[in-house]
Amino acid sequence: MQILKKTLALTVAASALAAAQPVFAEDVKLGILGDITGPIESLAPPIVDGAQLAYDHVNAQGGLLDGQIVSIVGDSACDPSVAGPAADKLVNSDQVTAMVGAFCTGATIGAATAAGIPGNMVQISPSASAPALTTLDDNDLVFRTTPSDGFQGVKMAELLLSKGIDDVALTYVNNDYGKGLADVFAETFAAGGGNISVNAAHEDGKADYRAELGQLAGGGSLNLVILAYASGSGQTILRQAVESGNFTTYIGGDGMVGDELLTGIDAGAVEGMIATRAGAYAGESAEIYKSLAAEAGMDPNATYAPQAYDAAFLLALAVEKNGTADREGLSAALREVASAPGETILPGEWAKAKELIAAGTDIDYEGAGGPLDFDDAGDVSGVIVELAVEGGTFVEKGAID
Repeated sequence: MQILKKTLALTVAASALAAAQPVFAEDVKLGILGDITGPIESLAPPIVDGAQLAYDHVNAQGGLLDGQIVSIVGDSACDPSVAGPAADKLVNSDQVTAMVGAFCTGATIGAATAAGIPGNMVQISPSASAPALTTLDDNDLVFRTTPSDGFQGVKMAELLLSKGIDDVALTYVNNDYGKGLADVFAETFAAGGGNISVNAAHEDGKADYRAELGQLAGGGSLNLVILAYASGSGQTILRQAVESGNFTTYIGGDGMVGDELLTGIDAGAVEGMIATRAGAYAGESAEIYKSLAAEAGMDPNATYAPQAYDAAFLLALAVEKNGTADREGLSAALREVASAPGETILPGEWAKAKELIAAGTDIDYEGAGGPLDFDDAGDVSGVIVELAVEGGTFVEKGAID
């Protein structure tokens, strides 16, 4: 955790230093609004680094428009009340052209409604997965590079049923993310013949969930599904559930995938814990990203780092296509560079893309997460993968069919 915080501190410090330098007219400010503190703070640093890696590739290969990307990082704390002011600073004080973020759905919606949409600014979240984002009235300004939980919830339910797990107790954090994922999971699980003995929301940030766990155990199921955050209620509930001894199998969603989750927990007690999250596309673009991330000293498989790279690279491509650092027209340009027809652009191929755009040639970015053809709501399809805890860490087991 200390290493992650140190890495993030250096990233933020570097961004702040860059922002403090004189920014010439040809430079373009792009933001990263990350949930750096709060319940997913252990997951945030690699996501920030994934976006920054894309910006670095652009700057190293000729820059954006006639200058460089100046990256400015803000903290939305996975909290809409924090995300609004943080986004307002990026949009109205820092005057970023567009931004990656936020990471949590509530923070993403809070940032968009408070500042992004009124400021006519495009934002792409790499990890906001709740279905609520699909129906946001956003003037075609809010996009995401990860699949909706409308997809993840279905795949999680199908995975458990395929393993013969047909009864569970379910608890979820009481916000857009938790409820959205829980609703889809519960509906699909029941439709497939599964039984949810107890389905209960919980509030984040409490120190003691033993009363809630007593209610969950009272339903009789030995299988506990926790849809929450690795640095928040998810960790506390998992630890106290293990201490209670009332459950034998644990299941989590993408918000639970982080080694921080297992801090202070007997590794043997959670061996084999099942989790799901968005996965990397199994294709040439994914392999290229993995090589680029490894060269930069990053974990190529870090949760949502590939999607963050795609979000940042797409923003740069859209600005270059739009031909200006102004916000007007950027949404349409984003859709053009993300979708067929066009010559394929892979991660890291900024110089090639810049040359093709200058020549008036259509391009189609295929990213670390695969094809990114946004639908009318700004959503993408994708891959959901299974993970399991083995030897005290999460290990990816492959895509869920």
